[in-house]
Order: sequence, then C-alpha cells, then structure tokens
Amino acid sequence: MQSRWAIAGVLCLASSVALSGQGQGGRGAAAPQAPLKETVAPDIPGVVKGGTPVQIVKTGFAATEGPIAMADGSLLLTEAAANRVNKIDRDGNVTAFLENTNGTNALAFDAKGRLISVDRAPGKMQIAVIYPRGSEAVLVNGYEGRPFGGPNDLVVDRRGGVYFTEPGPGGGRGAAPPPEPPLPSSVYYVPAGRNAAVKVADGFRPNGIQLSPDEKTLYVNDTGGEYLLAFDVRPDGTVGSQRQFAKYEGVRKTETGFASGADGLAVDSEGRVYIAVPVGVQVVSPKGMTLGVIPLPGSPQNLAFAGPDKKTLYVVGRGNVYKIQMQAQGYKGRAK
Repeated sequence: MQSRWAIAGVLCLASSVALSGQGQGGRGAAAPQAPLKETVAPDIPGVVKGGTPVQIVKTGFAATEGPIAMADGSLLLTEAAANRVNKIDRDGNVTAFLENTNGTNALAFDAKGRLISVDRAPGKMQIAVIYPRGSEAVLVNGYEGRPFGGPNDLVVDRRGGVYFTEPGPGGGRGAAPPPEPPLPSSVYYVPAGRNAAVKVADGFRPNGIQLSPDEKTLYVNDTGGEYLLAFDVRPDGTVGSQRQFAKYEGVRKTETGFASGADGLAVDSEGRVYIAVPVGVQVVSPKGMTLGVIPLPGSPQNLAFAGPDKKTLYVVGRGNVYKIQMQAQGYKGRAK
C-alpha cells in the first residue's frame, strides 16, 4: 500500500510551483495575528520526549487543513480559502502543489495512488479525484438525490473505499443554502469502484475521521459530544454500533450539550490515536486511555505524521503549521 501512494507522491513533485510572498495579502490572505511562541511537549513515554520543542514552521496561510504525508517526507496540506494545495518539504520550503482546487478541505491517497479530496466550494460539495491531472473525477456529491451541505474529512481504506464525514447544516465557505432541507449530520462510505455513498453512522456531529492500522476500527470525532467515538468495521465496509472511546480534554458543557472542538485525527504505528483539540494534541492509547496532551502555540485543526521516517508530527490550524519531532512513528500503510 505504501508504495502505491508513494508513486503518486514522486510523480507529483514535478508539478510543484514555487510560492512567493505566501500569506502576504493575496486572495484569501489570513488576517494579522499576534506573534506565536513555541511550546514544549511533556514527556509521554514512547511517544515524545519531554522538553521537545513544538516548532513553528510557517504562518500566514489563508487557512490550513487536510495534512497528509508524501513518500519523500514532505507534507501536503490544503489552503481552502485560496483554492490551493501546498507542499512543505523537509526544510520548510513551501510550494504550490495544485491550484484551483474547488475549496479542497481534506486529502488522502487511494489504493491506486490517486489523490482524493473533500471539496467544499459553492456548488462543488463533493468527494473527488484531483490528481493525477487528466484523471479528475467526482466520486460522489450527494446522498439519495440530495446534495451534501459541506463534507469535512475523509480516510481511504486499503481496498480503496472512502469514509467521509458530513457535519450537516452549515455548508462550506460562501455556500448558499441548499435548495432543499440539508442532509443530517452523518458518516458515509463509498465502496471502491462505486459512485454512490452508503450511510454508516449518524446521530452526532462528525468531524475528523481515521482508521486504526489494522482497519478493524473506525474513529470519528464528535464536535458536539464529550467523547471520541469508535466503530467496529465489518467486512463490507459498514460499521457496528458506536461506542465511547476516549473523553476529550478541555471539553465544555453548553446549554444544549457539549462543545469539544475536536477536529482532525491521526494514528501511529502502535495504534495510538492523536486528536486535535483546542488545548493541543491529545494522545490516546489503543485502549482509549489519555496518555498526555501536547500544548501548541495556537489552536489546532488537523495533524499528520510525515518526514523521511514518519516521526515528525505536523499540526495545522488557523493559518499556521507546527511540527514536533516524535519518538512514535506514524503508520506507514497510509499517507496519514
């Protein structure tokens, strides 16, 4: 599997175009922010050495989301407000990888080495193939004849099936209200080779989504709940009943329930789960025990392991990119 998405990563290097003046007032430029201060990680045995700095790689992007690793150790991330996918190499150099991306929010490589995206531009709420150029295609843009209101994140299994989240009403950046009642908050699965989505879970507000390394468990963040949710994956790609896997750090009680602010997810080679929560990166054991929280200079939105040995954890959020040198190694069977 790794070699397949690696092929796409190597082929794509030639398409990169250097950026100049990134975040300096171009279309969708981020608003000025207070200077960020580097933080340090606590000691989490087997995960990160205490005192390891959280380095600030780059600031001033027009939003940052969707990080995934490339085979050469570089990182892809989306800049939806600028309709762009960027690449950051091991030295921190930023290049434009793809332009005019329909507000792409999340990325994954499939079993064929194609780059799959979650698009959120008005009229383009869809799951699509966006690379290689010439092979672009829409996989799915609605459910049972009704358009999506704003899909958010995705993960691709080793068979090429795509799990993705649809948080429900709210839509994407600049989106007009749909012409009919919006679809409810749900998690969907698109089996490999098909162009129709199967609803696999609902009843909560899903956001980040990830599979365990053995692909027997699907993890989904609930921005309106107290817990990271887990589902057993069936042979056909559907899932069993949801269960509470780990309680979020920093979750707030509201008048209508809870506000976790939980966003992106990542896993390492040992099956630990990494959650982007407002207080930092929450690290959870394969059995659901919180091992620690890594504080960050700013609020995170998503995260991914990259680097030549996949031991660098990149965290993106609010137009910023951070990195942490880890003891843990990201799972190598997927780009994230």
